[in-house]
Amino acid sequence: MLPDKDGPSGGGGVQDGPGTEDPSVTLFREYLRLKTVHPEPDYDAAIRFMERIAEELGLPMKKVEVCPGRVVAVITWVGSRPELKSVVLNSHTDVVPVYEGHWKYDPFAAVKDADGNIYGRGSQDMKCVTIQYIEAIRRLKAAGKRFSRTIHLTFVPDEEVGGHKGMETFVKLPEFHKLNIGFALDEGLANPTNAYTVFYGERNPWWITVRCPGSPGHGSRFVENTAAEKLRVINSFLEFREKEKHRLNISECFTLGDVTTVNMTMVKGGMAYNVVPAEMDVSFDLRIPPTVNLQEFEEKIKAWCKEAGEDVTYDFAQKHMDQNFTCTEESDPWWHAFSSTCKAMNMTVKKEIFPAATDSRFIREEGLPAIGFSPMNLTPILLHDHNEYLNEQVFLRGIQVYERLVPALASVPPLSGEE
Repeated sequence: MLPDKDGPSGGGGVQDGPGTEDPSVTLFREYLRLKTVHPEPDYDAAIRFMERIAEELGLPMKKVEVCPGRVVAVITWVGSRPELKSVVLNSHTDVVPVYEGHWKYDPFAAVKDADGNIYGRGSQDMKCVTIQYIEAIRRLKAAGKRFSRTIHLTFVPDEEVGGHKGMETFVKLPEFHKLNIGFALDEGLANPTNAYTVFYGERNPWWITVRCPGSPGHGSRFVENTAAEKLRVINSFLEFREKEKHRLNISECFTLGDVTTVNMTMVKGGMAYNVVPAEMDVSFDLRIPPTVNLQEFEEKIKAWCKEAGEDVTYDFAQKHMDQNFTCTEESDPWWHAFSSTCKAMNMTVKKEIFPAATDSRFIREEGLPAIGFSPMNLTPILLHDHNEYLNEQVFLRGIQVYERLVPALASVPPLSGEE
């Protein structure tokens, strides 16, 4: 059972009285209460919220319907030299489902406890970053700042379900290319230490189903060539999984993004105890680093299927082949602007390959540099987990980080070909 609701914010916990909470935190909690949760996210509420924000900021907002019912919102702060490549601050509006019985508080009440921890689905992934972008822009505009490069805030749907009706489609549209992007920031992960993690590439998600056909028959007989026997293909996948797990465990240099993870996620087949099925299927979620030769890896899968038995095949529900990195050499003007600003704020930056998948991969596939970064240090990684939370002080520090990063990126001098 969840605690009883108390007042409009609901969910129990400690709530600040009127006027005692930082307005940025209040806005963050308001955004967390929007139920943009799958399988039926309230995207209309998110769009209304962004329209209000655009009006408050005095900036224009454009809506691009990339698929029926799926709208990308773009708030634009035009630079003094709009012909230069722009900076994009990207975030997604959707969040993953919850198991409410495992939460301390209502996951959509945005309860703040006595320690200042704000509980809510999306508090780390990634509604915090959305509001941090907005509040940094609000403060910079209020200070009378303007930069040479145009800044676009993009708010996209459906990242949590693969991005097919979100960023993956958006990057193919003329509205995306008209943004004239030079560099993009997107989401990262929390870091339990004092460091901040920065992601310059991603593993490729392969969602694969292996189909094992066989001879059907009565459950009382020794049927030959059964589908179940061919499920021995599972052993090949799991043996490889153990090898990769071992590589990660013995290397001090490796992070999760440097190895291939394999997880068996579904097994299907059969209709009755006494009927030998004509087919059994097994599905896997693989995440493959950009350093792996993907063609050779698929040949390995083909060999596993062949070893498993006659007519064993496979197909993909998702197969990404992007192996682009974003340059993190100091000679790169975008990275230099990012890293030197972090150094000036005494931030320790740890560069990694992102272990899962974000909308950054679609941006990089277009040949554009993108960095995954969420300014959440000293914070346990709780995205998609029960009791996801972010401390309000960490959240507020993140706004200050963007107050410095955004000007640095939007002031990168004209690059070759931009003069």
